Amino acid sequence: MANSPQAKKRAKQNEKRFAVNKARRSRIRTFLRKVEEAIASGDKEAAAAALRAAQPELMRGVTKGVFHKNTASRKISRLSARVKALA
Repeated sequence: MANSPQAKKRAKQNEKRFAVNKARRSRIRTFLRKVEEAIASGDKEAAAAALRAAQPELMRGVTKGVFHKNTASRKISRLSARVKALA
């Protein structure tokens, strides 16, 4: 357990940050799941719309430090290739 006042403060800050990051990660995964479901159903318009909604969320996760830039780019690239292949 943290003993110094500084360590106690850092522990509290870490808990807050963890909660914020967890919520943000969960929100992004929800957007990605919507894209996956639209792809699975075979609806190209819905999949494209879901992907357009997911892209800014993913990149926002990058700027907030939840995901690495290359990870988000890879996910977007692979999803867009799968949406494009629905035609």
